[in-house]
Amino acid sequence: MIIIGIDLSGPSNHKDTALTVFEKKDQALEFVKWKNNLSDHDILKEILEQSQKDEVVIGIDAPLSYEDGGGDRESDRGLRKFIVAIGMKSGSIMPPTFNRMVYLTLRGIKLSREIGNLNTVHPISIVEVHPGAVIGSRLPKKDFENVLIYKQERVVRSFIRMWLTEQGLNNIPIEVEEESHSIDACAAALGAWHWKDPAYNPKWLYKANNPLHPFDYCC
Repeated sequence: MIIIGIDLSGPSNHKDTALTVFEKKDQALEFVKWKNNLSDHDILKEILEQSQKDEVVIGIDAPLSYEDGGGDRESDRGLRKFIVAIGMKSGSIMPPTFNRMVYLTLRGIKLSREIGNLNTVHPISIVEVHPGAVIGSRLPKKDFENVLIYKQERVVRSFIRMWLTEQGLNNIPIEVEEESHSIDACAAALGAWHWKDPAYNPKWLYKANNPLHPFDYCC
C-alpha cells in the first residue's frame, strides 16, 4: 500500500502545496519522497506513477465538497466541536465557501475528481484530512501545546517530525521541518493510513454522504 499525504494550497499558490509519499511495510510507513511547489498536473502525475506499483491511499488537506447554500458542512461543525474539546482553536476549521477558503475548495474539488478519472492499474481511495487535528488528537497532554505553535516555529516542527517517527512514519528527512506545509503533508498521510488500515482507527470520522459529500473526512 502506498500512502500519499497532500497539503493543498489555492490554485494560484503552487509553492505552498506539499506532497509526501510513504510505503506501508509491516506496521510502519517508510518515507519514499517529498515534493513541494506542485501544480495539479504534478500531483496527478505523481499519483498515477505510484498507482502503477500498488494500491494508493490519499489524504488531502482541503475541502473536497461544500455546503449547498454556503456555510459550514455538518462535518465542519462536528470536527470543530471535536478539536475545541481537546484544546485546539476553533478558527482552524473554516467554512469551504468562506472568502479565504473558496479557491482552495475549488482546487480540492477539481483535483479529487480528476484523481477519480485517472486510468490506474491499482485502486485509489481518497479521504479529506485535517492534519492539525491528526496531530492534536494523538499528542500526549504534556506535549499538546506543540500543535498550537508548530506552524510558527521550526524547533517545534522538529519535535513534531520526531514524534511522527514514533507514530510509525520512518525516515522523514530533516528538510521536511523547513515548512509547516510539509509537516502537514506527513500528518495527512498519518491520518489517511489510520483511516484505511483495519489495524487502526481515525480519532474522528465523518462518513461520506453522497452525492454532495462523496468523501470521508477524518483526523
